[in-house]
Amino acid sequence: MPQYLFAIHRDYAVPLAPDVTGQKWADINALIDRMTDAGAFVFQGGLRGGAGSATVVRESGGDFLVTDGPYAETKEHLAGFFIVNAAHLDEALEWAKLASAAQRRPVEVRPFFDGDLDDAIVSSAREAEAEKIWRDAAEQ
Repeated sequence: MPQYLFAIHRDYAVPLAPDVTGQKWADINALIDRMTDAGAFVFQGGLRGGAGSATVVRESGGDFLVTDGPYAETKEHLAGFFIVNAAHLDEALEWAKLASAAQRRPVEVRPFFDGDLDDAIVSSAREAEAEKIWRDAAEQ
């Protein structure tokens, strides 16, 4: 069965009130129970320390550059995630709606690639070609 990542994004400058936080965790636990009963739940994790606890590692000139802070310069950062089983995207989106309501935050839904290395190479080539066609059309 296909798996999907639900990325939970958060603006760390906007805290939730303590009573809202308590209800949020109750709602998340109820959702996990519901997903587990349906066979959809695989794994869930939250990230500690806010975006400031991130470290970025990137290759640079044959060496590696290690910097503090999140990769993206934005208000909202990845705060946690779910991994769920769903037969298709529409089913994943129904779970994501419930996750967004429980989390009180936006949820980005992404399918996991489910293939071997040869499939990944072909898929990447197709995506690059489609992106080139889109860019060429946008320039005209």
